[in-house]
Amino acid sequence: MRKSLRAAAIGAACVVAGGALYGTGVATAGQSTANSTHEPYNIGQLTKDIDAYYGTTLDSAGVYQASATSPYAEDLARVDAAARKYIDQAARKDHHRGEKPAVVFDIDDTLLLSLDYEKKNNYGYSSASWAAYVAQANRPAVFGSPELVTYAASKGVTVFYNSGLSEAQRSYAVANLKKIGADVNLDAAHMFLKDTANPPSYLSGCATAGAWTCTTVQYKSGTRKHIESLGYDIVANFGDQYSDLDGGYADKTYKIPNPTYFVG
Repeated sequence: MRKSLRAAAIGAACVVAGGALYGTGVATAGQSTANSTHEPYNIGQLTKDIDAYYGTTLDSAGVYQASATSPYAEDLARVDAAARKYIDQAARKDHHRGEKPAVVFDIDDTLLLSLDYEKKNNYGYSSASWAAYVAQANRPAVFGSPELVTYAASKGVTVFYNSGLSEAQRSYAVANLKKIGADVNLDAAHMFLKDTANPPSYLSGCATAGAWTCTTVQYKSGTRKHIESLGYDIVANFGDQYSDLDGGYADKTYKIPNPTYFVG
C-alpha cells in the first residue's frame, strides 16, 4: 500500500458507518451544535459507529475481528452474490466467443482485512508500523473473498491481483493469501505490485527508474490496460477504494465496503 491519503478517511467513513457527515444545526449523541456552524461529525461517535458497522470484537489472541453477523458482513454478502452471478454469465459469454475472461482483485481490505491495524492505530497510519503489520502475514480474510477468488477460477476465469503493496512485500502477500485460502495464481505473472525502483515499461507515462509519479488511478488502470493487452477481457474489477476502480479497462466494477480510510 499504502493507502497514503488518509486526511479524508474519517469523514468518508460516515457514508458507510451510518452517520451524518456534515450538517448545519445537527445535534447528535447529546451534543448541541450552533446553527451557524458546519461542524464535522464527532470523531469519537464516528469510531463507535465504525465498530458497530464491523461488529468489532477483541478475540482471545488480542486481535480485533469483524463479526460474521455485522452490517459489514451483510454488505459483503450482497456484493458477493451479485458478483458470482455476473461472473458466471460473463464467463459463459467470453468462452462462447473464444475470449479469455479475467477478474482483478485489489488486496488490502479487498481480500485481506486490516481492521486490527486500523483499530490499534486509532485509524492513523505510519509507513513503519504498516510495514511491520504486513510482514506478519497474518491478516484475516475479508468475508467471502477467498471463496470468490476460487469461484472465479472454477469458472475458467483468470485471476489477477493489482495492489499498492510494494514489490518488497510480495512474499508476505503471497503467504497471507495462501493462509486464508486464496491460493490462486500467486505468481509474478498474475500478481502486480508497486515496484518504484524498477517500474514496468507500460507505466512509462508516469514512472521511470527512480522517478515514480503515478497516482493510484494511473497505476491501477495502467496495470489493467496491460492485462487486457495480453489478450484478456477483464469482466470484473474489485477494490475497496474508488481509486482501485476508476480509469476503465474493466467491464464491471465492485466496490468493497471500507469505512476506515480513503485513498484518492
